[in-house]
Amino acid sequence: MGASLNGARGDGVAIPVPRGTSIDRSWLWLVAGLVVLVAFLYYSILGFLVQDWWTDPNFSHGFFVPAFSIFVIWQRRKVLASIPVDPSWSGLGIIVLALLVYLLGVIGAELFLSRSSFILLLAGLVIYFLGWGYFRALMFPWAFLFLMVPLPTLVLSEVTFPLQFFASKLASSLLALVGVPVLREGNIIQLPTMSLEVVEACSGIRSLVSLVTLAVIYGYLMESGRAFRVILALAAVPIAIAANSLRVMGTGLLGLYWGPEKAEGFFHTFSGWVIFILALGMLFALHRVLRMLQQLLPAWKA
Repeated sequence: MGASLNGARGDGVAIPVPRGTSIDRSWLWLVAGLVVLVAFLYYSILGFLVQDWWTDPNFSHGFFVPAFSIFVIWQRRKVLASIPVDPSWSGLGIIVLALLVYLLGVIGAELFLSRSSFILLLAGLVIYFLGWGYFRALMFPWAFLFLMVPLPTLVLSEVTFPLQFFASKLASSLLALVGVPVLREGNIIQLPTMSLEVVEACSGIRSLVSLVTLAVIYGYLMESGRAFRVILALAAVPIAIAANSLRVMGTGLLGLYWGPEKAEGFFHTFSGWVIFILALGMLFALHRVLRMLQQLLPAWKA
């Protein structure tokens, strides 16, 4: 079996890569060694990541992220097969950067850094062995992987409180709009028969992250134009916030007219699913409006 060598862009150094149907055994051993090394470095980190997806409802969407990225890569398999292999030593710098981020994450006990370093490492390996052309073709499924990594606790705390405050403010305005006497103090809504506190779990961060992820998937599957995809992804943020405020409003109405105990437990959890479905409906409705505008304005090409 013949071996083939492909140099890295005229720098005089040859990197073993497979070409055609000929596969060098040294290439296979190199790939196997890399897989073992990466598995050794990341097995516990990725294992705890999957555990977070399973136990934390805020990030249960994480299971769909790598599956969708793999689907996109499989869908582009013919395009990838046509891209010439052109290894680049610049990928080695990205690999080193990824390992430094890994060390910082492990030493500083920062899970976001150590988990994100795995995604950076994938980019470095692709560029080093296959080249920038391959990486550009894989940019979208690669970048999408960052949505599977839970945000740092510091960032979550900084985002959660403003969401609590805004949800309580909008919900109290909606309650007043339908004639309910209401008094808001920060994230606490005072109703005639009960006090409703918008806690962290009701901030909407769960539905926001999940809806953004689904909006990206939906936009990719349903639209070929980049503009519509970006609009749908960005619109998921205000839609999720508005939907969560409606949930808080509904909880207040339920507690006011049916009893405070009815606003908790099963009905509270069930309302979360109902509102999330409503948010998906709003996203689909926005897509329909965009399609209608495109038909009315032929000059607007998404």
